[in-house]
Amino acid sequence: MIKDFFKVTPLEDVLKLISGTDRVEMEPVDLFCAQGRVLAVDVIADMDLPPFSRSTMDGYAVKAASTFGASESNPAYLTIKGAVSMAEKPDFSIGSGEAAPIPTGGMLPENADSVIMIEHTDSIDDETVEAFKSMAPGQNIIEKGEDFRKGTVVLEKGTLIRPQEAGALAAFGHNPVQVYRKPVIGIISTGDEVVPVNEIPPCGYIRDMNTFTLSGLVKKYGGTPKSYGIIRDQRELLFEACEKACQETDMVLISGGSSVGTRDLTIETLSALKNSSILVHGIPISPGKPTILAKAENKFIWGIPGHVTSAMIVFNTVVRPCLDYLRGISNPFQKGPPLKAILTRNISSAQGRIDYTRVKLVRRDNITYAEPVLGKSGLISTMIRADGVIEVGMNEEGLLQGTEVQVILV
Repeated sequence: MIKDFFKVTPLEDVLKLISGTDRVEMEPVDLFCAQGRVLAVDVIADMDLPPFSRSTMDGYAVKAASTFGASESNPAYLTIKGAVSMAEKPDFSIGSGEAAPIPTGGMLPENADSVIMIEHTDSIDDETVEAFKSMAPGQNIIEKGEDFRKGTVVLEKGTLIRPQEAGALAAFGHNPVQVYRKPVIGIISTGDEVVPVNEIPPCGYIRDMNTFTLSGLVKKYGGTPKSYGIIRDQRELLFEACEKACQETDMVLISGGSSVGTRDLTIETLSALKNSSILVHGIPISPGKPTILAKAENKFIWGIPGHVTSAMIVFNTVVRPCLDYLRGISNPFQKGPPLKAILTRNISSAQGRIDYTRVKLVRRDNITYAEPVLGKSGLISTMIRADGVIEVGMNEEGLLQGTEVQVILV
């Protein structure tokens, strides 16, 4: 049953629908290739990290109490007892009034609880060193298990692997690492007026921008794009492309299939797919109101605007959370930390929808300002000039100059 067009579905309800499908499968990948992928299993520490108490600088391993009250005018005199070598376990312990030379990363001798920097000492002879600074227990050392204790969770399933997560995985020997497969996203560009990028468009035609813009966004956010080319506005051709894409990919984006002129064709085609249903037939956002969401064979199909800027806004607002869900991100609907800025001019908005205004960030006098980028939603130049967008809520009539806003980077 086809809904009436523009019987809009609230944005929060659209996001709830996204969790009603399966995530992609897991696969092992070499740790060198794991950055930007999503962990498919919890990683548990199978040992303490570090596995021994170690020095964080060159100096002398001591008992802190032996240095209490030490200063340049009243140094503490310590007796040298052995020396610590890298990658070796000291075969001696440190007693009161004793010290042992230790390099950065060296294993602390038994009973030592701090390291005094070499700059705060002076060697008197081969057996004695004077210390000019009072130390506290635990100073200049990392204790055994201080980073992670054996048996604790190091990284949770659904964590995006950044360089720091890759380092933690290496520390516990996870190579290869179990991650979710990269979702394959089908991209179908539609329109009788669209020509391939390497052709000179005749009068009334435009080159295909959306295939490349959407492919870049898919790759940027962890997916693998698969283009199905430019499909003319003919039901049989669109049906064939959609059916093929549903069989070969994890999600499908139809660019140009939600405008007034093509909505009936797109809706009819999606409704004709096997085991299909139309879930959303309009979202109260601008730009991007005529967005379509369908489901066929338990796979999502998005009909998004043909105007490239509208397509990018729709992608970042609803398609990206869907992609994040598919690829296993634990909190796909949680927005990243916003960048705060001061609005440089008034902007208007219509109540009853969420408006996304493009802005350029400018730094002046240690203050970050958001300058609205003016232009119609179909202009790619507005997105090129923009650093991000600001969201004007459904119940707001606009924002005043000088308001602190939260900028979503794009």
